Amino acid sequence: MRTGATRADAAAQGLSREPFAWTFTTPLYVGSSLNPINSSIIATALVPIATELHVSVGSTAVLVSSLYLASAVAQPTAGKLAEVLGARRIFLSGIVLVLLGGVVGGLGQNLAMLTVARVLVGIGTSAAFPCAMVLIRRRAEDAGLDAPPGGVLGGIAIAGMATAAVGPPIGGLLVGAAGWRWAFLVNIPVTLIAMAMAARWLPRDPVLDRGHSGFRRIADRIDLPGILGFAASMSALVIFLMGLPRVQWAALAVFVLTAVPTVVWELRKTAPFFDFRGLAANGALTRTYLRQALTLLGVYSVMYGLTQWMEAAYGLSTVAAGLLLLPMGAVSALLSRPLASRNLVRGPLIASAVTMIVGSVGILLLTSSSPAVVIVLVTLVFGVTSAATTVGNQTALYLAAPPDQIGTASGLFRTFGYLGTITSAVIGSLVFRDGVSDQGLHTLGIVLVVAGVAALLLTVLDRRLMGREASRPIDTPTPTPTPTPASAPASAPASAFAPNTPDATANPHPGEPRMSSPALPTIAPERTALLAMDFQNWILSLTSDADALVERVKGAIADVRAAGGTIGYVRVAFTEDDWAAVPDTNKTFTTLAAARMLHHEDSTAQIDERIAPEDGDIVVRKIRHGSVSTTDLHERLSDRGIDTLILAGISTSGVVLSTLIDAADRDYRIYVLSDGIADRDSETHQVLVDKVFPSRAHVIDTAGLRELLRSG
Repeated sequence: MRTGATRADAAAQGLSREPFAWTFTTPLYVGSSLNPINSSIIATALVPIATELHVSVGSTAVLVSSLYLASAVAQPTAGKLAEVLGARRIFLSGIVLVLLGGVVGGLGQNLAMLTVARVLVGIGTSAAFPCAMVLIRRRAEDAGLDAPPGGVLGGIAIAGMATAAVGPPIGGLLVGAAGWRWAFLVNIPVTLIAMAMAARWLPRDPVLDRGHSGFRRIADRIDLPGILGFAASMSALVIFLMGLPRVQWAALAVFVLTAVPTVVWELRKTAPFFDFRGLAANGALTRTYLRQALTLLGVYSVMYGLTQWMEAAYGLSTVAAGLLLLPMGAVSALLSRPLASRNLVRGPLIASAVTMIVGSVGILLLTSSSPAVVIVLVTLVFGVTSAATTVGNQTALYLAAPPDQIGTASGLFRTFGYLGTITSAVIGSLVFRDGVSDQGLHTLGIVLVVAGVAALLLTVLDRRLMGREASRPIDTPTPTPTPTPASAPASAPASAFAPNTPDATANPHPGEPRMSSPALPTIAPERTALLAMDFQNWILSLTSDADALVERVKGAIADVRAAGGTIGYVRVAFTEDDWAAVPDTNKTFTTLAAARMLHHEDSTAQIDERIAPEDGDIVVRKIRHGSVSTTDLHERLSDRGIDTLILAGISTSGVVLSTLIDAADRDYRIYVLSDGIADRDSETHQVLVDKVFPSRAHVIDTAGLRELLRSG
């Protein structure tokens, strides 16, 4: 359904000519800038708020922590909702919440109202980045791009990270000129502009299925219990971290009591909100999250810890301290786009870690008598860190995240960043516990040197990054030559069952595993099923080089059995009643029914004996193309806790395509065996394998499957 809608949008907007026109990117940039600006702009308003509301300055810290807490929870939640309900819908909903937060905060008469406003702003602004990543990824796929859209990702990087550095000086000028309420009211004009642009220019989402079955499917995909469990445990963890060095045992207890059942629930669910197994298997994505947390720990320690030192120990005013950070934001903004446009990953990440170490050493050398220019130089180094880490990790995220989970993955990317930010605040409170001093600043510098070294090791020792840059998007297989089409036997009644020549399933690099992603997840055999589909005597009789095809699939079946996985068999076969029930509207199966072909008891409809089912295998009989729509296969797989499918079958454009799309909509992780499938039309086969399947599945060959099973 989404494909048809996006194709129409593409035609209407000239997608093939300019997929990322300014009308598409501008609302995404504006929306993505709201969270970092609101995160930092409040810093200059805390003292005026405390004075006017007659509360202590310390109590206003809740206005900072509440937004961090709301954002840490809401980012992946918004990403999941964007994947299921539509990115445009969630983006606009978030803008409305920010607008409401701006109104509530601007009219607030007490600290409680301002806290509510900050929570609304935190939740609302959290929708922008994951929604933007979903929209960008889908637009790139629809435009047929072979590489990440680096320029657009660079714009998002500028909006997301560089703008955070300009928040304090903007806040200082705004609050100084118009009062602290404008730290909230500034959201009103900005959100109205963003809302108008998004409503006018962002592509519409597909129409939701509002029927009972559609609602159940949506609810199942959203995984509300998982979201609530994540929200409760993450909230408790953030509260615990923010309370340090004083240990808040109640928060720690709530974290444990909510995290444990949440983990158990998510591990048992086929389509979890927080895919622990997927995260553990996808080491590249996990390392991306950790690098982001470590480097943002350094960047935000400078933004907050160094700023605190400049005001309390160095003697600068709030406005002056904010202005000294402007060059840092400028450097970050200037470097982000050119770095991103080249789609580099490893280089920027190494630069990020190295500059963080250099900048941290610079912090060790600062004293209360250091010239202001030296302080600016230190912040400039961290400006390079900010740009390089955002660009490198953001591109790594784009490549490593499964395409259908880019929203949730982007939200978790921001959540890990917030954990780094929160940790920086905790470290700042620890090193300045006895007062802001040069000694405390130097202790902070030592901590940041250690964090920088850890980030550097996570980069240079990452084999996934060695010698590879992001020249191609995730799940784009190595192009294979299109073979010469072979003529199909005249007796074949439908292309859905007639296979192609053997060349169409060949690996372009024999002996090398064909893998579709630089961050291919490993396989957990106990949660995996290989589906051998339509390997039946009559269908195989129409197949060129059928013996070789069957032998490859036979080897894959043996490998999966040996690893402890499940084998499922799907065959197409009919009873007399099935033939009678085929309507005239069905182009393919009307022909089969009229010819009384593939009766379920005939030898022609039986599975080839060389790969015959064994005790404990799943066997289903279908009466349409796909393996799921007319069988109980999904229920039987779910009963065994299976969430990963390996597809082999005849034909590529029939059972394989139909099963893949249905299984993808049910949130299975899918692998397609490129040398275990065949089709009558070799050109169609090649287009599906190279262009269509990689957006929903990992395309590998039987040798690659064997390697994955060994590594898992």
